[in-house]
Order: sequence, then structure tokens, then C-alpha cells
Amino acid sequence: MNSKRNMLAYDRSSTGLWVALIFLVSLNLRPAIAAVGPVLAQMGTDLAWGEGVQGVLTAIPLIAFAVVSPLVTFLARRIGIDISILLALLCIAAGDFARSFGGGVGIWLGTVVFASAIAVGNVLVPVIAKRDYAGHVAMATGVYSGCITAGSATAGLLSAPLAQMWGGWRASLAFWSVPPLVVAVLWALRILHNRKIVVASAAVRNSPSAQSARSQSSRGVFARVLRRPMTWYVTAFMGLQSSAFYTMSNWMPSISASIGYDASTAGVHLFIFQGIGIFSGLLIPKLMNVRGNQVCAALTASAPMFIADLGMLLLPHLMPVWAFVGGCAQGASLVVALALIALRDRDSAETVVLSGVAQSFGYLIASLGPLMFGVLVQTTGGHHVPLMVFTFVAFLQCVVAVIVGRPSKM
Repeated sequence: MNSKRNMLAYDRSSTGLWVALIFLVSLNLRPAIAAVGPVLAQMGTDLAWGEGVQGVLTAIPLIAFAVVSPLVTFLARRIGIDISILLALLCIAAGDFARSFGGGVGIWLGTVVFASAIAVGNVLVPVIAKRDYAGHVAMATGVYSGCITAGSATAGLLSAPLAQMWGGWRASLAFWSVPPLVVAVLWALRILHNRKIVVASAAVRNSPSAQSARSQSSRGVFARVLRRPMTWYVTAFMGLQSSAFYTMSNWMPSISASIGYDASTAGVHLFIFQGIGIFSGLLIPKLMNVRGNQVCAALTASAPMFIADLGMLLLPHLMPVWAFVGGCAQGASLVVALALIALRDRDSAETVVLSGVAQSFGYLIASLGPLMFGVLVQTTGGHHVPLMVFTFVAFLQCVVAVIVGRPSKM
């Protein structure tokens, strides 16, 4: 019994303001990626890259998410969740800096480093939120996803002006290495605050019997989660909504520019798209339990993206309207996807596994979005065909939303 209490003490969150630090971590999980879209054309011109190569660059973070996400479980088990988050924050900062000032190799290597670090945060933040806010999972999901969206929107808005102010895209992108360093310091203080609890429980956690039990339990949980059809429905929803978000985040400024908007206005369109998601993400939890399921929430979150893609295809000059409508979808869809991870399991162990699986395969699906969009733009010489494809993808998300919203017996 004492051993069990020690384990629970180790897993329990801090109190007071220390608990809220997870939301500051969330703020740093998208700026490094979102800052690229508004300066992508500048990068292409400076480095003599075509749209296809630009598409590859924008797809790398999602491929890294897919590869790294299933490994996060082992990292967290090896060094602990808190240390994993600290390491991720430091790597985000290092990767950001390397991308800007590491030369040709640094652009690709830095992108892989910070994207891999973000993948760690992607998997562990929902786990920490469920653990620390067990009685308010939907609320906590709305807040931390709102923070993710806020960080993304801010980076998208400031990226082009900072590049103009500081003489190029390198300094603009390097700026986003500073915030994760600040939060890393605060997170290190949280770890020190929890040090007594960690030391008290270390002997129990590292005993041979405890390690053997964890190993057997982990294998059983992983196999059990993989066998469930719902795991793959959640994965499909995660992949489709992520594909829509990252494709539009990277290519919406180019679409706006092709219509005749200048770079700053195109950045404002991206800010609208990403910023309005903060509010839609905070509102969608109210629909998360209509008639005892999440169909209403998932479909309400998905339909606006279909409308926005269709609008950009047929009436592109109303881009501010479609940026707003699409933004309502992306913010709400992220909350629904993350909440489904927390709701479609029995305990925190299954949450970690489901989060890793859904984000790994989900982001692998999502990585095709920006890459395909860039290739189609280069192949067809315009945005019409790519928008047709992604209108169909948005329709598929609506179909999956109906399926994933109905809880299955576990």
C-alpha cells in the first residue's frame, strides 16, 4: 500500500501556479512551424527552391511527428515526463537557432531537431493535462489547445513583419528560439520543486519487480490499444484535421498572394485563420457530450473547413471570410481530436499509448498535405487543383467525424 502511495505521489502534479506551466509549454509547440508560412516564398527565392522543395520542408515536421511520437512512451518511462518536457523545450530552441544560422544543412537538421522535440510535447501534454486536471479534462484540453493555437497565430502574424524589420527570414525564425528557453527555466524550477517527491519514490520506481511489472503492463496495454477499431478512427480524425491545419498554415499566405494581397495582408489572413481557433477551441467543449457522444462536436468542428476550402476554390477574393470560417474549424478540430484521445481509454497508461499511436500515424497522414499541395502547385501552375483535392479531404474529415464521435465498447 505504501509503495502504491509513493507511485501516485510521483505521478501527481505540482500545486498552485506550477500546475499551469503546462499551458506555457503548449504555447511553444507551434511557433517554430507556423512562422515558416509567411516567409516561405522569401526562403524559396533566397535558396532558389521551387514549390516542391518548399513542400518537402513544410512536410518534415509532420514526418518527424509520425516517427518520434511512438517513441515518446519509452523516453518518458526512461527519464520521466517532466525531464522529457524540459529536454523537448531545450531542443526546440536549439533546432530553431540551427535552422536560421546553421547554413544549408542547418535548415534541414534544425527542422528535424525542433520538430522531433515538439512531437514529445504533442504526446505528453495531453497526458499531463489529463493527470493534473482529471476532473476537468474537456476544459483543460480547450485551454492548452487554445494556447497551442495562440502560439501558432502569434508566430504567423509576426513572422513577415519581423523578417522585414530585421532584414530577412533567418532572424525572424531565430526569434522563436527564445520563448522555449524562458519556459525551460521555469520548468526546471518546477522539477526542483518536485525533487523531494521524486527522491522519495525513486527506490520504488527503480526496483526490479516494479520495472518487470511495468514492462509486462506496457506490452499488454500497447497490444490492447492497437486491437481497437476506435484507435484507428481517432488516428484518422487526428490525421485529417492536422493535414488541413498544416497545409493552410503553410500555403494560405501563398494563396492570398496569388490573388493580389501583399505579404503583410496575407500574414493577417493567416493570423485570422489561426487566431479565431483560440475561441472556437474554447467553445467546442460545450458540445462534447450531446446525447452522450461526441458526434455533434466532431461534425461541428469539421464542417467549416469543408466550407472554407470550397469558398477559396469558388470565391477566392473573399479570403478573409474563408480564413475566419476555416479558423473556426481548425481550432475546434484540434480540441476534439485531443479530447478524443483522453476519452477513448481506461487509464493514463492507455492515454500515453493512444496519444502516441494517434499522433504517429495521424501526423504521417498529415505530412502528405503540405507536400502534396506544393507538388500540385508546381505541377499545375496554380492553386485551383490543390484546393479541389483538399476540399475532398475536408469532406472525408466530416465522414470520419460521425464515426469517431460514437463511443465504442472498450
